[in-house]
Amino acid sequence: MSDSFLRLKDQVAIVTGSSSGIGRACAIHLASLGAKVVVNYSSNAEEGRKTMEEIEKIGGTAILVKADVSREEEVKAMFNKTINEYGKLDILISNAGLQKDAAFLDMTLEEWQKVIDVNLTGQFLCCREAARQFVAQEKNKADVLDHSELSIGKIVLMSSVHDIIPWAGHVNYAASKGGVMMFMKSISQELAPHKIRVNSVSPGAIKTTINKEVWSDPEKYKSLLQLIPYKRIGTPQDVAKAVAWLSSDESDYVNGETLYIDGGMTLYPEFADNG
Repeated sequence: MSDSFLRLKDQVAIVTGSSSGIGRACAIHLASLGAKVVVNYSSNAEEGRKTMEEIEKIGGTAILVKADVSREEEVKAMFNKTINEYGKLDILISNAGLQKDAAFLDMTLEEWQKVIDVNLTGQFLCCREAARQFVAQEKNKADVLDHSELSIGKIVLMSSVHDIIPWAGHVNYAASKGGVMMFMKSISQELAPHKIRVNSVSPGAIKTTINKEVWSDPEKYKSLLQLIPYKRIGTPQDVAKAVAWLSSDESDYVNGETLYIDGGMTLYPEFADNG
């Protein structure tokens, strides 16, 4: 067993939206490092089971839980099931999110509200439950002499480069991710005295099914690379590795930060030749 496997050994992690894409990669990678993982899906149980199967193939441990993160009662039920199964929680990867794109002039209230409900309210509900659980666990510790300097719980929020890059035609998504940034910073400030660490990861263009139309088309992919100084599209594994680091004690003094996993997309590549 490698030392890297021991980094998260016996820690319990909920990964919301882990039935596909970045969430799936995060769940599998955390399991490979020894974490016991709660695989969450909202509607597609078959895809959730695929994530479970991948975890089982590498000898990992996981359970599958259905929950819509925008619904308070379902979020609470997911956390209750986690504690009933594993007895504790150490890590929350608040990843679940979606897009419902439309031109601003045509965007309906339903399209706006659905994205805000999942991408922002869902973060609030999951992070609140995780923080409450971390604090309760600390109070219930039998060994009152345990005064470890390490965090009692880690939260990583999934944001996007569009928390700082405007995105016409996607105002609901961009607004939700901009909200995630300030939400993360504010709860990080508030929860730090409890020794709870909160950070965000903001991916750029990542090779997932949500943007397959772009990366699978040679011409569109070529145009996309003009926005990425590193000249390649990211993979879900690129994001998962960063998430794992933020979830581990190796990043214990990192708090309230946003880590951009974007190949330099936020470096304004249009100005590389002086504009």
